[in-house]
Formats: sequence, C-alpha cells, structure tokens
Amino acid sequence: MRRFFGAFTAMSLWAALGLPAVGQTALAAPAAPAAAKAYQGQLVSFNFQSVEVRTLLQLLAHFSGFNIIVSDGVAGSTSLRVRDLPWDQVLDIIVQSRGLVMRQDGPVIFVGTRSEQAARQRQELEGQQSMQTVESVLTENFRLKYARADELARQLQAGTASSRVLSARGSVMAEVRTNQLFVTDVAQRLAMVRTVIEQLDIPVRQVLIEARIVEASDSFGRSVGARLGGRLAGNAANPAQSGLSGAQAGGAYIAPRVPATGDPLMGRDYGVAGTDMLNLPALAQSGQQAASFAVSLFNASLTRVINLEISALEADGKGKVVASPRIVTADQVKAIIEQGTELPYQQAAANGATSLSFRKANLKLEVTPQIAPDGRIILNVDINKDSVGRFTPNGFAIDTKHVQTQVRVDNGGTVMIGGIFETTEREDDAGVPFLRDLPVLGMLFRSRTRSASKSELLVFLTPQLLTEQPHTAQP
Repeated sequence: MRRFFGAFTAMSLWAALGLPAVGQTALAAPAAPAAAKAYQGQLVSFNFQSVEVRTLLQLLAHFSGFNIIVSDGVAGSTSLRVRDLPWDQVLDIIVQSRGLVMRQDGPVIFVGTRSEQAARQRQELEGQQSMQTVESVLTENFRLKYARADELARQLQAGTASSRVLSARGSVMAEVRTNQLFVTDVAQRLAMVRTVIEQLDIPVRQVLIEARIVEASDSFGRSVGARLGGRLAGNAANPAQSGLSGAQAGGAYIAPRVPATGDPLMGRDYGVAGTDMLNLPALAQSGQQAASFAVSLFNASLTRVINLEISALEADGKGKVVASPRIVTADQVKAIIEQGTELPYQQAAANGATSLSFRKANLKLEVTPQIAPDGRIILNVDINKDSVGRFTPNGFAIDTKHVQTQVRVDNGGTVMIGGIFETTEREDDAGVPFLRDLPVLGMLFRSRTRSASKSELLVFLTPQLLTEQPHTAQP
C-alpha cells in the first residue's frame, strides 16, 4: 500500500504541474491509434500491480470529475499500465476486461456486473407489468384517412402477448362504416398505438404498369404439281343402242361415268371412261386451294382422250398481333387483368358420367410492384398469352405462351423481359421414280411443296409512378 500511495502522489503532482509523465520527452506525444469511438477525456498514465478494481474506479472519478457509483458485486484486482490515454478510454478498458457494464445518467456513471444489470431490468419490467394490471385504462378513438379500420385492427392484435402492441388488458374495435378505431388500453400502450397509426395511416404510392406483347409471323409457301389422265372407248356410239354391255365388250369397253365438275368433256356422255394415270396435284397453302390449268387432247371420233392438268400455288402471309394490357395498383399489392375465351369440353367422372367443364384461353397479366428507396420499381410479373389452336377429337387445343420473372426497372423506363423466335422450314418432293428426274418433262411426273414460316414473341414492360395530386378539403 505504501508503494501505491507513493505512485499516486507522484502522478498527482506531475499532473497538477502540467508536466509530461516520467520517461516521456516534452517534444511531442506519440500519436494515438485511430479508434472507432472518440475519447475526449483528460490524459492519464497509470502503472499498478494487483490494484483493487474499486480503488482504480475511485481514482478515475477523481480525475474525471464524474460521480462513479460502483455496485457491491464489483470485486477483484487487476494490473494496469497505461500511458497518456484519455480517462474515459481507460474506463472502457477496465469495464470490458472485467466483464462489467456501465450506464451513464448525466454526471453520474453506474458500474456493475452483468447479472446485476439483468436483475435490475427484470425488476423494472415486472414493475411495469404490475403497474399495467392495476393502472386504469383509457379509450381513444382514431379516425383513419387512408388505412382500412378492419385491417389495421388485425395488425394491432397480431402477435403473441409479449410482442403485440396492445397489452393483455387492451382491446380494439373497428368501425368500418366511418373508418374509425376505438382502442382501450393503459396510457403507455395508447401512446404506442398512436405512434403505430401515424406510421401506417399514410397514402400508398401507386404504379401504372403497361405491358406490350408483340407477336409477328411471316410465312411463305409454294407448291407445284401435275395430274395426267386418259380415256379409252371401244364404240363411240351409245352402248345402250348397240345392245352391248361392259362385260360383253370383253374389257375393251368400260361403262361410262358421270363427268365431274371441271371435266373438259362435261355436259356430253360420249361413252368413254377416264383413268388418272398420274395424280400429284399441288397442295393447299395457308388455307388456299391451288390454281389449275388443264389441257385435253382427243381425236375426231373421241375414242382417244388425254387430259393434262397442272396446278400451282404460291402463298405469302405476314401477321402482327399487339396486345397492350394496362393496370394500376398500389405498392406491394398484386393486380390481375385478363381477357379471353372459355372453351367447353367433356370431362369424364369416376362413375362413367360426363360433365361439361370450361378451360380458359386468354390474355392475362399478373403483377406485384415494389417501389425501391432509389425510385426504381421491382416487378414480379406473370404473363399468359393463350389462343385457340387446332381442333382435335377431344376439343380445341390451346396454344400457350407464358412468361414469369422478376425485374427491376427505372421509373418510366421500358424493359424487354423475354422473347421467343421460332423458324420452321419444310420441303416435300413426291413423284414417279426416274421419270421425275427427266429434264423439263420431269415436272409432269412430280409434285413439289416448299414452306417456310417465322414467328417471334416479344414482351415489354413499362412501369410508371403516379404522382399524388394536391387535394383541397371541402368545407
């Protein structure tokens, strides 16, 4: 103890005279390392071996001018050697090294153990809860401007008894017709309810979302074919007048047939029969039938007839479909807009009975916007573009196009969220072997079809924040 008081007396004397500590030159003090917390206390220098923590805290109270209150749980000794450090930094070092806690209330600093602090906080909480059980309750009404009374009432009552805004004795009643809340609780909880309502009863910003769905198609088709036929007759006269039949002709005579539409000899029955020796006509393209050019060669007695028909078709089609659904919704509120057709179909049940059901083929935009702090808009988008397809034995097929994604867009900007490009090319060639390869004449013995189609789907999104217009209250 004599050495302790000797060191204390010498340190006090040097500090009172404003001189540097022992072993320190008067030229310049070493630069203190940068710290996260700024310390502004008086510089002190300590060199103690096994000094009581309580005594060291009293010494710091002497230099700082603060009233340091030390609890009974603070005990033990420590060794300390510091040089030209602010006293508040030295206090932090002692508190952290000994596992203590510190609380400042004006010029008073309380230092104690962690267990004592936890017990004190627990007692304060229990005291507040006990006061709430005996404190009189008050009722206050809140007239809401933007929020719905029933939704806000559910939020105030949500959570467990320890986490919700209302106390165990509190209650809330929502009056939907006038959009008011009547809250009954203790004064402390009513103040919390007032703060919560001020934060929640605000206008929600709205967003206009415009989507453009562009479908472009380009198709080309070409088909060339030929049909070659002939007719033979054993007697140019009417067979009914000659008394002969097809069987009596020994196969040389074939019973006459009724001329078909487009027959070059239609309108007269010459007692001759027709046979298609080659039938390779041009195929229809884009729903259009091929055009044909026919030539018939026959002798004077019409006993020998040769028919030649050449058909050809070239179709070129372009199409463009633009769908532009628009919808306005609030921040973080899902919005849906759709338009289309419901197709009926038969659905079989387990007992064998059938029922009529419907399935949709429509254009649907489902979007949930979220306004970011930087003014950008985050969109959760789900887009369906369905159309009625070809007819099947079970009903109409549905051609579907679906895009689902999340994207961040600038306010008023446009982004393309997806695209599908499809190309189909097909070439068919049918004909008589060997003969179709003949120069020039080969075109009479073959049918050639070529088709090409291109389709492209693009989806664009443009979100825009709607500005609030100033509203003047009516008297």
